[in-house]
Amino acid sequence: MQFSKFGEKFIQDSPILQLMDDLGSALNSDTPINMLGGGNPANIPEVSAAYEAALQQIAASGAAIESVSNYASPQGDAKFIKVLVEFFNRRYGWGLTSDHIVLTNGSQNAFFYLFNLFAGQFCDGSHKSILLPLAPEYVGYADVQVEGSHFVSLPPIIEKTTHEGREGFFKYKVDFDALENLEELNNNQIGAICCSRPTNPTGNVLTDSEMAHLKQLAKKHGVPLIIDNAYGAPFPNIIHTGASLEWDDETILCFSLSKVGLPGVRTGIIIAHPKIAKAVSNMNAIVNLSPVRFGAAIATPLFENDEIIRLSDELISPFYKKQSAFAIRRLQEEFADYPVYIHQPEGAIFLWVWFEGLPISTTKLYQILKEQGTLIIPSEHFFVGMQTADYPHAKECIRLSIAQDDHTLDQGIKTIGEVVRQLYHN
Repeated sequence: MQFSKFGEKFIQDSPILQLMDDLGSALNSDTPINMLGGGNPANIPEVSAAYEAALQQIAASGAAIESVSNYASPQGDAKFIKVLVEFFNRRYGWGLTSDHIVLTNGSQNAFFYLFNLFAGQFCDGSHKSILLPLAPEYVGYADVQVEGSHFVSLPPIIEKTTHEGREGFFKYKVDFDALENLEELNNNQIGAICCSRPTNPTGNVLTDSEMAHLKQLAKKHGVPLIIDNAYGAPFPNIIHTGASLEWDDETILCFSLSKVGLPGVRTGIIIAHPKIAKAVSNMNAIVNLSPVRFGAAIATPLFENDEIIRLSDELISPFYKKQSAFAIRRLQEEFADYPVYIHQPEGAIFLWVWFEGLPISTTKLYQILKEQGTLIIPSEHFFVGMQTADYPHAKECIRLSIAQDDHTLDQGIKTIGEVVRQLYHN
């Protein structure tokens, strides 16, 4: 049996496949696993209760059955889109209409569409790539393009910092000097600029100044700026530093219901120029017929009355801030007097830990820890679009999920500490 080039590309082993396989195996394991590797959000009881109440409400009204017994249009559930238009205009005054919004089956689906719209081979014979201005970036971007992998990224400026008066932290910053002189950008070989904010995997939040500079570069080169806002404001608002949210017709904002605690409903939200929203809607029709409506049905009442803001501000964001503080304390206890640094914890549901000078790659460390019942994600796969053979930093970091309970975090970090301290002594 033979598969096409498309088939061969999408059946190969990939970092995102490893991540999701590990997540599924951990959830179905008969033995305890310290699951610090996945991207599943935490089960926060008060938040889950709010979703259950919303489910009961739509079930009583008949909206639940209606949402699963009828297709939406390829653009997505019309009622939810109308509510989203009112929600964003109420909060930000962007002047959106329904033509600016399109729904997808999760944000992974959204980026499959967007990266294939703006990168690859063009009708005039040219080839363009997606520019990731700061590596590391989200591992799920790496393999979504239908032909090849069209990404260009740059290593960050690494700045050692303090956090709440304590040493042992660092922060990534965009190297704008290198970016402004990037050959691909200046030779019209970039189709779009993309960043996540807060960044998966590091929790880095690009400053308002950095975002303005990226916006200026995108405008100068006539390409859109895509912002992956899966963890940002106004929902789930897992962001612990000052950051404003802006949009205009040259910006594509991507949201998700996953990190508010609804990953299973697979609902992504794109806000973009109507031409882009229509293009994605047309792609929906071919690939999916239409987006799933069930997530929209649950979310509609939560956005109508701004309950989603209350859940985000009062429950979701404080939970992750608390878990971040706990995990940081345990990491610093395990690695006192070792060259181990934590990226400034500015948002998202992860910590990014740098083992400077680690004798082995964190890909090998991942295998050792997996055998001992602790799952993490090694760093190499996150440097999408970069050659890392001569860049040791790309092999010295791990991503830790902080979405787990205190016991799981404690035991997982304890195991990491025991293994890594031994490696430094060998």
